[in-house]
Amino acid sequence: MTSALASFACDPAQTRGRLHPEPSTPTRSEFQRDRDRIIHCNAFRRLKYKTQVFVYHEGEHFRTRLTHSLEVSQVARAICRMIGLNEDLAEALALAHDLGHTPFGHAGEFALQDCMKDYDGFDHNAQSLRIVTKLERRYAEFDGLNLTWETLEGLVKHNGPLTGQADSKPLPRAIIEYSEKQDLELGTYASAEAQVAALSDDIAYNAHDIDDGLRAGLFAVDDLLELPLVGPVFREVMDRYPGLDEHRLIYESFRRVITRMVDDLVATTTANIAAYKPETAADVRHLGKPLVAFSDEMVAHDKALKAFLFPNMYRHFRVNRMTSKVKRVVKDLFNLFVAEPNLLPPEWQRPCDGPHGRKTARQVADYIAGMTDRFAIDEHIRLFDVSVKP
Repeated sequence: MTSALASFACDPAQTRGRLHPEPSTPTRSEFQRDRDRIIHCNAFRRLKYKTQVFVYHEGEHFRTRLTHSLEVSQVARAICRMIGLNEDLAEALALAHDLGHTPFGHAGEFALQDCMKDYDGFDHNAQSLRIVTKLERRYAEFDGLNLTWETLEGLVKHNGPLTGQADSKPLPRAIIEYSEKQDLELGTYASAEAQVAALSDDIAYNAHDIDDGLRAGLFAVDDLLELPLVGPVFREVMDRYPGLDEHRLIYESFRRVITRMVDDLVATTTANIAAYKPETAADVRHLGKPLVAFSDEMVAHDKALKAFLFPNMYRHFRVNRMTSKVKRVVKDLFNLFVAEPNLLPPEWQRPCDGPHGRKTARQVADYIAGMTDRFAIDEHIRLFDVSVKP
């Protein structure tokens, strides 16, 4: 197991710094400070009541954005430790990667994207950047959290370059505006740590979405037995522990699924390192392809799992019903606030430019995106149920 940093890892002593210069501290590295600022910010705490698939009142044990982020962080740290990358940077990115998500999971995001289509759009990665560079207001000398260049770069580029690719999409305004202040080199890949955080996200949500789907009764263990990767693991556990109760069977199986995905990623990435021989973090960024990767076989397994989850979970009629309801909540709130911005709390009204204005729409999007599931539902009741006091 590797403990020393590889030469191509991000070294906090060599950070490109912060937009607003700050003195260093002897007790924590720059990436540790980033992680701590993320943990202590309001947006991170709100992830407790922002859901992945199931709305908070549907059950006590379903994953939330907060528990998911913690799981991603744990996986990312373990992978970085094995291949000599900076655990603190990967942890900061794992903990921050979902800060910009709306309430109600992807259903809320799709609804807000639709609402914002005539107002510069909505993108959860760009929203994460807005939160950590502008919307969090905690410090006397600057807005946002003033994170290091490496953390901001990883936050916006963890899925790959944003410009110069055949499939590059138009850049969200928030990313354009920030990059004019501090160049995040949007045409290159992000650090190896950011790549680890991105694939740790895949590992975590593949496992926990199936776990949550089983817990919700959307499908059964028997439905998984013919799936690649998952099916053989379940059969292995059933053979080794005959008669094991289902709760333990599921846990024993998914801890093995996660381990196999992690082992595959480490083995494939180690082979890539040997083949490409990066010597610096800049070499990783300019490699022209991801350094951190799954094997082709694991990529195929990942696609098969997603192909199973799409109809059996994400489009299950019970999930569809809740999706329909929460989309209406988001759209009702957006349409009302854009038409009547005087209904927003006073601090949210000040930057508005009148009904249906572009600044008003962005304020409303920021306000709604920051809501928890619980607050959004309560706000909808307060504003649309005449029997409830505002």
